[in-house]
Amino acid sequence: MTETPNPDRSAWDELPVRDELRGKSPYGAPQLDVPVQLNTNENPYPLPEPLVARIAERVAEAARTLNRYPDRDAVELRTELARYLTRTGKHPVAVENVWAANGSNEVLQQLLQTFGGPGRTAIGFEPSYSMHALIARGTGTGWISGPRNDDFTIDVAAAEQAIAGHRPDVVFITSPNNPTGTAVAADTVLALYEAAQAAKPSLVVVDEAYVEFSHRDSLLPLIEGRPNLVISRTMSKAFGAAGLRLGYLAAHPAVVDAVQLVRLPYHLSAVTQATALAALEHTDTLLGYVEQLKAERDRLVTELRGIGCEVTDSDANFVQFGKFPDSHVAWRRILDRGVLVRDNGVPGWLRVTAGTPEENDAFLDAVRELMKEQER
Repeated sequence: MTETPNPDRSAWDELPVRDELRGKSPYGAPQLDVPVQLNTNENPYPLPEPLVARIAERVAEAARTLNRYPDRDAVELRTELARYLTRTGKHPVAVENVWAANGSNEVLQQLLQTFGGPGRTAIGFEPSYSMHALIARGTGTGWISGPRNDDFTIDVAAAEQAIAGHRPDVVFITSPNNPTGTAVAADTVLALYEAAQAAKPSLVVVDEAYVEFSHRDSLLPLIEGRPNLVISRTMSKAFGAAGLRLGYLAAHPAVVDAVQLVRLPYHLSAVTQATALAALEHTDTLLGYVEQLKAERDRLVTELRGIGCEVTDSDANFVQFGKFPDSHVAWRRILDRGVLVRDNGVPGWLRVTAGTPEENDAFLDAVRELMKEQER
C-alpha cells in the first residue's frame, strides 16, 4: 500500500502565507491501493456503456470548436439541470434559478466570495462537511462552529441562539449531513432561515450533495418566496460522475446574477458542459443505480447493528458507525483486512461508503473480525 506523500511545510515559514492558513492542512482522504475502497463516498458503479458512447459523441462535437471559448453562461446545461430539478425536486425551476460550476465546492466558494469575505462570517453545525470551514478560511470569511445534539441532529434552540448572537452573513446547513448521514427536517431549515433573517439578512445555504440517496424529499421547494435561501447540489454522487467535477445551485435569480460577479471567465469548459449534458440524457439509468445503493446502504445499517456497532441513521450513500475506544486504531484494523473506510476525526466513529454488494460483504466481514478481536 502506498499513500500520497505529505509535503514538507517547514519552508512555509519563509513564505508570506496568510496567517489564517498557517498550520492548516489541505482537504483530502487517503488514496491507498487496496482491494476495497469505501472512503470517499464515490458511486461504485462505472458509467453504462451507452452513456460512455454518448459522452464521446458530445465531446467530439465540442472538440471541433475548442478554438473558441465555451458558452460563458452554460445556458443549455443550466436549462437541462433546471428540468432535472423540476422533475425530481417537486418544485418548478427555471434556467434563471440555476447556476453551475466545477463541482459543488466551486459553487460554495463562489457563494462565499460573493456573500462572505473579509470582515464577514459564516456558521456551520459541526461535525459537518469540513470544506465549508476550509472554503470560508480560503475566502477570508470568519468561521463559527455551531452546536449539534449528541445524536448529531441540529439543536434548533441552540442554533437559533448562536445565529442571534453571532449574526453571521452565511449559514450552512448540510442535508443529508456529511459525515453523519443525518437528514435535516424542513421545519429546522425554516426555523434557522427565519433566525438568520431576523439577526440580519443572511444567505442560508442548504448543501444537498447526497439528497438523491435520502429517505426524505429534497428541500428545494423551500426556495419559493425565500430569496436568501440556496440549494447546492452535485453530479459527483448520484450521477456517478465524481471525475466530471460539476456542481450546481438553485436559488432566486438575483443570487444567480450575484455569483457571476466572482466567477472566472469561461469557468466551465466546453468538454465539461458536453459531458454533463450527456449524463443528464441518461438520468433514469443513473438513478436506477441510486436505488441499488440505497438498498445496500440500508443493509449496511441493519447488519452493522446486528454485529453490535452503533450506527447513525443514514440518508446518504454512506454510514457512520462505531463506537470505538480509538477510531484510528479501528480504521487501521479494517485497512489491514484490505478495506479502506474513512476516519473523519469524529471521536469513536468511522464512516463507510455504500459500495457494490461484494464490496459491502468484504467490509462487513472485516468489521465482524474487528469486533471479535475487541471482545478478546
